[in-house]
Amino acid sequence: MSVLGSWEICVAGEKLLALPEKALLWPSESTLFVADVHLGKDASFQAAGIPIPLGPTSETLGRLSELLFKTKPRRLILLGDLWHAKAGRTIGLVREFADWRILHQEVEIVLVEGNHDAKAGPLPESADVIEVKEPYVVGPFALKHYPDPCPEGYVLGGHIHPGVVLTGRGRQSMSFPCFWFCDDFGVLPAFGSFTGCGKITPCVGQQVLIVAEGQVTPARISD
Repeated sequence: MSVLGSWEICVAGEKLLALPEKALLWPSESTLFVADVHLGKDASFQAAGIPIPLGPTSETLGRLSELLFKTKPRRLILLGDLWHAKAGRTIGLVREFADWRILHQEVEIVLVEGNHDAKAGPLPESADVIEVKEPYVVGPFALKHYPDPCPEGYVLGGHIHPGVVLTGRGRQSMSFPCFWFCDDFGVLPAFGSFTGCGKITPCVGQQVLIVAEGQVTPARISD
């Protein structure tokens, strides 16, 4: 299976596709991995008195719908932090998510609990999401939110919102979200529209895939 703009990588003996939508596809198992969606972050900020306009949650759900229609997975596994905070679960956004879920009722959705999920509390039944603790083992992968190595398998996680800074000849620099694959763990970029990047410092031998302009491309790691 090929997807426009994606990059194929072999991890734990399995072929995965890093997608420009900042998600990871496991074609042989018809499984899509997404990390750090952070729904309701805009509403959470408003509840705290920070004047952030509403909209990122709807935009994020829209992008996720487009990705599901495009890749047609049997299963979607969320690697933590589906919701940003309990305050972000307004009546309107919970209803919006329930309506969104109906559009994709044929897709099994599993949420590996992240730190924000733990604080937000259990999801309502209308979410139709299976909530599990980490590590959630599927094949050779130990699926987690925190990307710490563990003996149960190769870890796929999120949490740190990985990004790299590239510097041009004129010393201008730009930050890009990225996938980061090490010997025993891999980290996905944050999917949510209202999230930033945490700068990583990869070592030689590790693989970094940059997401930019609808393409996933490998970065050169130097000493």
